[in-house]
Amino acid sequence: MPINSFLYPGAKVTTAYEVANSCRFNGASDDGLNRTLGTPTNNYKWTISFWLKRTELGVEDAIMTSFTNTQNRGMLLFRTDDQLEILDLQSDSYVMQKKTNRKFRDVSAWYHIVISSDATLSSPETKFYVNGVEETSFATTNEYTQNQANKWNSAIANYIGNDSSTRDFSGYLAEFVFVDGQALAADQFGEFDSDSPTIWKPIDVSGLTFGNNGFYLDFEDSSNLGNDANGGTDWTVSNLTAVDQSTDTCTNNFATLNPIQAALSSATFSEGNLKSVTAGTSGENFGGGSSIGVASGKWYFEAKATVGSGSSDRNVIGVTGELSTIAYNKSYYGSSSTVSYQSYNGKVIKNESDQYTGSLYATGDIIQIALDIDNLHVYFGKNGTWQNSGNPESGSTGTGAVDLVALTSTTDGFYFVYHGDNSGASGPVSTFEFNFGSPSYSESGGETDGNGYGNFNQSVPSGYYALNVKNLAEYG
Repeated sequence: MPINSFLYPGAKVTTAYEVANSCRFNGASDDGLNRTLGTPTNNYKWTISFWLKRTELGVEDAIMTSFTNTQNRGMLLFRTDDQLEILDLQSDSYVMQKKTNRKFRDVSAWYHIVISSDATLSSPETKFYVNGVEETSFATTNEYTQNQANKWNSAIANYIGNDSSTRDFSGYLAEFVFVDGQALAADQFGEFDSDSPTIWKPIDVSGLTFGNNGFYLDFEDSSNLGNDANGGTDWTVSNLTAVDQSTDTCTNNFATLNPIQAALSSATFSEGNLKSVTAGTSGENFGGGSSIGVASGKWYFEAKATVGSGSSDRNVIGVTGELSTIAYNKSYYGSSSTVSYQSYNGKVIKNESDQYTGSLYATGDIIQIALDIDNLHVYFGKNGTWQNSGNPESGSTGTGAVDLVALTSTTDGFYFVYHGDNSGASGPVSTFEFNFGSPSYSESGGETDGNGYGNFNQSVPSGYYALNVKNLAEYG
């Protein structure tokens, strides 16, 4: 199986075609797009292609739905077992249903999915392609009969991201294409990299023949995320705004928080896994770590804090070298593997030992982290002021530069950003909205790293970079 080209940062990829934007969907906000299709070019033949990055697992996530009523609809969704299924339900009976044996559980990767169907054949076929390779193993296989009228590509209401039910999708979508009248293979939407032939990457699809109902959503117009770049009828936007346009794409994958870790924490993840809220129970609560760790280079992050005003609201943010239950259960003082900056007294703590006392931070403050793995230092800032006279640009080894040398790393030398709280009583919570370069909140700062990546509130220190795979390939 070819690897996803934007999961493994060390891979050399020749990228002729760049995808500028994706759309970030938050299921809890009922985000979505809808449009009623017209008369199809050919109701029996169609292709769906899109790039996807999941942000939640173990739930029913509807990516696209063609809907008349609950007894008559087409659906493309992840089931609670994280297998991908497409179905066509008519008069409450399945006229087509296919479900993969493959489980899609990598929340740090972009997947390319192509589904093509041709019911004109004597033996109709609905095919799945994942990252350029046709799927051959299915948990359920029920094909159309020849010339069976489809709910897909019919003149009925269609939804992307929400489906008028509780199965609203959470995650990122990019390069969403529907072709009416042709059953196309994956090589019409992507190709293997010439330098790394196991890596699958997107190609320009604008030259395709889309058919009457075909469309191409490139999400490049932040004022109209439902714009059909093929020139057809735009999709109506529901609860999506300009902030939901993301630069986290299948050609430049950004770090997020990792929801797989939530099984060992009390956190609730949302907004494309960039927002995490701990439960606020008494004791130490791990709130989540970054999906990408770093073992070399210099990296810059920001996070917007939401904290309480009492002394029990001990929100912490920092760096850990240990993704284990020890780190999860010791998010405040951090065992022997974390450096933490806490809200209520401004202290920076390493390995349960105070390093210095900086500024307190409160709701709305922007916390800055400059992580220098090459020299094993971490610097913390608040609203543009580096704490304790730290200076990441000069590489100062003063008290504002906390030494990472003594930090235990049990993850092959990799370090991760994380947050949590140590609540003195039940009720306080830790909320951080992380900005790895493509924030989920409105940010007008417009500051970028030296490669032009990111939208940060504060200036990025010279020599430090946003955490995405293009920067990792060059500096990581």
